[in-house]
Amino acid sequence: MSATYCLTLSLPAQALDAFEAVFEPLGGAIVTSGRDAEGLVPWQLYLAAPPEPDELDRLVELACEVADLRTPLIFSLDRLPDIDWVAESQKSLPPIVAGRFRIRGSHVTEPAPPGALDLLIDANAAFGTGRHETTHGCLLALQDIARRRPPNRPVTPVLDMGCGSGVLAMAAAKLWPCRVLAVDNDAPSICVAAENLKANGVADAVTLLLADGFRDARVRRAGPYQLILANILAEPLCRMAEDVRRHLAPGGLVVLSGLLTTQERQVLARYRAAGLTLVTRYRLAEWSTLVLRGG
Repeated sequence: MSATYCLTLSLPAQALDAFEAVFEPLGGAIVTSGRDAEGLVPWQLYLAAPPEPDELDRLVELACEVADLRTPLIFSLDRLPDIDWVAESQKSLPPIVAGRFRIRGSHVTEPAPPGALDLLIDANAAFGTGRHETTHGCLLALQDIARRRPPNRPVTPVLDMGCGSGVLAMAAAKLWPCRVLAVDNDAPSICVAAENLKANGVADAVTLLLADGFRDARVRRAGPYQLILANILAEPLCRMAEDVRRHLAPGGLVVLSGLLTTQERQVLARYRAAGLTLVTRYRLAEWSTLVLRGG
């Protein structure tokens, strides 16, 4: 069995969501417990492979910035005994329900409720087990888009930009008979997404592509897209606003997530300047999911 590493910090409660969002692309499993004597929450991230020291420092600094923490944090990264800590931690996690979607690990064997769309995703080295508010918001947005869309107007093709584990691509493929292009610039994420697509029976509907976003000609050629999904962070969302507009079909929809509610104005300004209009938004805790329409 490969080694497991544990990143340990003590955080103010209001910083937990920010750290989860920043570190979730590393995969693994996050474990928190009750507050300590100083009122901080012990926070642990179990990883199969640790980031390089400089990258770890950068991620901690970014999470502190997102959480608006001014005090430097002390953290440790330790190698653990050869136990499958990710699997062990997952055994106690119940399924997550996001509208019609039920997201479960393989340890959950009970049948899904009637009418539910089941997504099987185990924690691994890729973003997106569906347990964060950003993913939850995207799933609610997809469900509502499907509810309002006339049956004779297929939502295809679909682009999942920064697909991670493939959760949003799989959700779209389960909602509609559509073609989905799922793109990520991280090779392990593409490998994990491929496994998830097979496990969920949608491998034929989703094409996986290791690529650097819209810079890759294959992504551009596959458009224009009726629906573009992007659950990343506010800064890259802002940078790709013009590319999204350029490769969105007329009247197409865009679902953006990975941003804090305090970053809504910044992101919306970029997309409105690119010619898109806000349709609706979903706010879960301090996180926001935006649905926009092209011209």
